[in-house]
Amino acid sequence: MEQDKGVATFVIQVQFQQNATWQGTIDWLDAKKTQRFRSVLEMIKLMDEALADGMEEPAWLEEGVKTA
Repeated sequence: MEQDKGVATFVIQVQFQQNATWQGTIDWLDAKKTQRFRSVLEMIKLMDEALADGMEEPAWLEEGVKTA
């Protein structure tokens, strides 16, 4: 699937708020992948990796990732 660089669609589900941050799941709709996050910073890093140019392997592909 050809995708414009710098454009992606995410659905963020915040399940908990603890220690002044969010925990939940993020769905990357374009790649049909889901990943849990433990902080807002981790969520932003996942989004940044999804939009990256592919120079490094994103966390979306690591063990524990479930596909939608």
